[in-house]
Amino acid sequence: MESDRVLDGVRDALRDGGLTTGEVARRLGVAPTTIRSWDHRYGLGPSTRADGRHRRWTALDLRRLRRMCALTGAGLPPAEAARLVLDESSLLVPSPQPEGRPVPPPAARGRSRAGSGLRLGGVRQECKGMARAALRLDAVALDELLGAAIREHGLVDAWTELIMPTLQAVGRKWETSGERYVEVEHFLSWHVSGALRRHAPPAAPGARGATTVLACVPGENHTLPLEVLTAALTERGLLVRMFGAALPVESLVAAVRRTGPAVVGLWAQSRTTASTPLAQHVAAIEWGVRGARMKPVVFTMGPGWAGRTARGIPHPPGLAEAVRAVESLAAR
Repeated sequence: MESDRVLDGVRDALRDGGLTTGEVARRLGVAPTTIRSWDHRYGLGPSTRADGRHRRWTALDLRRLRRMCALTGAGLPPAEAARLVLDESSLLVPSPQPEGRPVPPPAARGRSRAGSGLRLGGVRQECKGMARAALRLDAVALDELLGAAIREHGLVDAWTELIMPTLQAVGRKWETSGERYVEVEHFLSWHVSGALRRHAPPAAPGARGATTVLACVPGENHTLPLEVLTAALTERGLLVRMFGAALPVESLVAAVRRTGPAVVGLWAQSRTTASTPLAQHVAAIEWGVRGARMKPVVFTMGPGWAGRTARGIPHPPGLAEAVRAVESLAAR
């Protein structure tokens, strides 16, 4: 079970001297600066410091911080929440445990409502941290967690293994809760988009290869998958023109004719927006002088195209495959 794995991770960290502030922040979905602020302002600091300097947080410290997250997430001012945490002896002093048995998790009343609101299953701990930060609408923590994920894992792996599962979990919560969490989904999407833009370097004047045009088909407003593809290709020094959501047919055709791209990527999240005739029409667009006419290679991207693509129009199944396919053509 996920809770067992978390406890195992805590016990392993304790054997190594405790959790670092960064590890605690990832587990709770808060910014490291927030944890340090709670320490300096309210005395919710680590029980031990390795070598007298480095912070090391124990299981009891983690329980207190989880309680702090729950109370502040419920709307209590941080100062009042900290007083309650410090006064709750059941969280300050754990019950005696037989040797070798793990300390049980805090009572349900001490759990963060943000942390328990999403059913993430067996996903990685970083996903839970992002989800908690999004549910609390904590912009600072979310930006730090997203940036750390991209720096540590790379753009493609961070999207595939961490960011996309978190987005899907929040989307499921919205769909099954009577639209109670629409603001959380919008908040998370906005910050993911910002993280992608911050990570992608500006287009270099000497970028290599031909142009790639990326656009959502008419009626399609899910832009994040194309934003991450844009960032990944730009990171590799390729020229990309991204047109975003719901590009009209006439505008798409005009953009292809004006730029003469080697690759056109068309994103469709839903089967209702995917149009095989549109993909075929774009693939047939020609430009250049007589006798040396050129056409783009069209990629259909996204789940909306499943089972609906035409012969000669490739459909990369995921981000990594799309990056490799586009790079192989646009970098020539």
